[in-house]
Amino acid sequence: MGEPDKPTIEVEVDGHVATVTLNRPDRLNAFNERMTEEVGDLWRRVREDDEIRAVVLRAAGDRAFCTGMDVREGPWWTDVGVWSRQDPGARLGPKQQGVWKPVIAAVHGMAAGGAMYFLNEADIIICSDDAVFFDPHADGGIVSALEPVGMLHRGVPLGDVLRWALTGTRERIGPQTALRLGLVTEVVTREELWPRAAELAAEIAGRRPEGVQGTVRAIWEALGQTPAVTRATGLLYTQVGNGDARPGLSRDKGSPRVR
Repeated sequence: MGEPDKPTIEVEVDGHVATVTLNRPDRLNAFNERMTEEVGDLWRRVREDDEIRAVVLRAAGDRAFCTGMDVREGPWWTDVGVWSRQDPGARLGPKQQGVWKPVIAAVHGMAAGGAMYFLNEADIIICSDDAVFFDPHADGGIVSALEPVGMLHRGVPLGDVLRWALTGTRERIGPQTALRLGLVTEVVTREELWPRAAELAAEIAGRRPEGVQGTVRAIWEALGQTPAVTRATGLLYTQVGNGDARPGLSRDKGSPRVR
């Protein structure tokens, strides 16, 4: 089970970018209770630290980005009544934790089942040419709901989501198919994966953070809103987030400068 006192994630902050590495390679980076707690604490730190403007999410080891929940340790959320139980992976998703700073996920190897807790709420996903995406729930006769629903919200076509969820480990989405489906936005070699993710994060982190974070929040919140609400909210976020940043506007009155 690895070293008991060893953190399940590693975090390094440099140049406004937090690089987060899932660090349970001996368990194929499967998440357990401790990892969910440490990731939850991480997202809180990212949310509250203005020096962090973007995040790279990656994984240690050669074989996997994440293979979902660590089944060897079993469910830890069943010690309470059925109506008091919460989604065990809720802490893993940055958007559920109120993080509107861009998250760039760099996927290599296997991304299975519960890995989608991380990926469904990432802003940009890139992968290496050895990445494979699959859902093992069906093999064990287990309902797969939260992960595929999250994929739908990302815009992955319904038929492909159903096929991914129902075929279990028999079929796997390779990198080029993931690119075609819109699950990832770029495929690179394994050697290029981490540097490319760092490059994207650094470029975004170098931009005005209020503008970036307002954009991220407006786009994600639009997924659950009607068009009318989206337009109203988007206008509000534009007014709040842009403030005096718009060229030609005075800082104090918001009126056009006289040149």
